[in-house]
Amino acid sequence: MTGLLIGGVFGAVFVFVNSHPPLGHALALVLRIAAAVALAGVVAMWVLAVGRARSTGAEPGIGGGGAAGKMFGLGFAVVVVIEAAALFGGIAVLRALDRPEESNVAWIALVVGVHFVALGPIWRDRTIMVPGAVLAALGVAGLVMAATSAVAWVPVVSGVLSGVTLLAGCLAAAGRGLAAQRSPASSGRR
Repeated sequence: MTGLLIGGVFGAVFVFVNSHPPLGHALALVLRIAAAVALAGVVAMWVLAVGRARSTGAEPGIGGGGAAGKMFGLGFAVVVVIEAAALFGGIAVLRALDRPEESNVAWIALVVGVHFVALGPIWRDRTIMVPGAVLAALGVAGLVMAATSAVAWVPVVSGVLSGVTLLAGCLAAAGRGLAAQRSPASSGRR
């Protein structure tokens, strides 16, 4: 469930950083508060899951069940290295092409989304591919929008909506992980 903490933090950052005009001040504030509450929910479920794991030995399973210790193994490392190169290289290319600064958040959403899609088979957890595909689509939408008069809305589409997607996905997965800990199969055989 540590990956959910990371996803929740990044989701909240997407919302906090990109909730600005053209959104109204009140709506931006509501979005930031909602992101903070969602992140607090992810943290609370993580704390609960860790407490249960320590007291019962029922590990929180959130997906298809990558083997213990392999979640952050070689496959993960390869994906993250490629992701980092794509992020920084892509932003440099966008800058060299004199694309609007708003394009950066769209590129970040696209790369992060593709990273989740790539991790699905590695982690044997296809559920992370859904928010990954949504983030990638929001990134592509933002890149297209950056070439139009709607460029000011790119941070909302590719940033805020990506953050909401990450937070919603993390909350759902954390809830599934807690439920798996409570299930008879996870606690009755230990």
